[in-house]
Amino acid sequence: MAKILIKNIKGLVQYGENLPVVRKGKEMKELPILENAFLALEDGVIMAYGAMSDWGGITDWRDLEVIDAEGKYVLPAFCDSHTHTVFAKSREEEFVDRINGLSYEEIAIKGGGILNSARRLAEMSEDELFEQALERIERLMSYGTGALEIKSGYGLSVEAEIKMLRVIKRLKAECAIEIKATFLGAHAFPPEYKENHRGYIDLIINEMLPIIKEEGLADYIDAFCERNYFSVEEMAEILEAGITIGLKPKVHVNQFSAMGGIGKAVELNALSVDHLEELSEDDIEALKGSSTMCTILPSCSHFLSIPFGDARRLMENDLPVALASDFNPGSTPSGNLSFVWSLACVKMKMTPEEALNALTINAAYAMELSDSHGTISLGKKTPIIITKQIPSLAYIPYSFGDQLIERLIS
Repeated sequence: MAKILIKNIKGLVQYGENLPVVRKGKEMKELPILENAFLALEDGVIMAYGAMSDWGGITDWRDLEVIDAEGKYVLPAFCDSHTHTVFAKSREEEFVDRINGLSYEEIAIKGGGILNSARRLAEMSEDELFEQALERIERLMSYGTGALEIKSGYGLSVEAEIKMLRVIKRLKAECAIEIKATFLGAHAFPPEYKENHRGYIDLIINEMLPIIKEEGLADYIDAFCERNYFSVEEMAEILEAGITIGLKPKVHVNQFSAMGGIGKAVELNALSVDHLEELSEDDIEALKGSSTMCTILPSCSHFLSIPFGDARRLMENDLPVALASDFNPGSTPSGNLSFVWSLACVKMKMTPEEALNALTINAAYAMELSDSHGTISLGKKTPIIITKQIPSLAYIPYSFGDQLIERLIS
């Protein structure tokens, strides 16, 4: 039985009992921090915490690891609720194309982007994809990620989409952190279906979804609702088909335009709507009173030089915000959530407290992990981050580029 005592913690962050499942609006500024604290874990379960002055000492030292966290913060691990961690190869040549003036959409129209990744993935074996993804996940864990959502969507054929989802299923079994699988067959239209949308949608619904159901390959279903990709009506048909086999919607929407996809996603009880670089008043009204999480991906905005999501506007309308990496080879080749934290503060004017709530408690909700992740509470098996010695919690987003996560305990 593994027992860990962390003592002399400079600040125990996001701790307490009966904490809300979601923080929204003004509540996102709230962030409980207990100074000079201790935390006791047993087999990863939080057994006790409190001020060092209340610590009664240790009665059983057997199999106990003691960690002195003087000058360090302890907080719940980040939850990354939107990634594309399983992919074939990097796409730095498109990075150069953008430097030379092409937009992301222009690159996609000429056969780059998602279609580029799909061609490369089709050539790789399941084992190769698995080994590469495993290495990436180990790197993400070193950054403090304690839960991960991974999407398919670089297959765009029955064989390749199912191959991706089988890889994600293997990763779930192999990795020390919680992983959720999302089926994103509706990521783009393959070239052979460019003029036959009906044919590809039928392929998703009639051929891919039955295999996914039979093998238990996904938790969620997603679609890229955007101009030049899937219309609101096409998205709705695909999501509804996924719902019939028990998949909950999580949707790519409003990356380049506001087409009404948010309203339809909310109508279909989407767990989250992700991207939100563009927002209309109708979108805001649709989200009010819903159970749908607003997830913003600032690393994508940074890398593509597109607008950043308006987190302040969402919070001023008493809505919740989650942050995620969008880690993928084309638009966000980084899964470092400390950098996401920094971008949220610098580019979106979120306070460090608001952004950390977006990376923990709200991101856990966006993955249906509120019972196990996002807060430090008794009885939870929450993965824990220990920082390096830092002067304050705000120092992490302030010192962007530095690796200040010392250890992840999962």
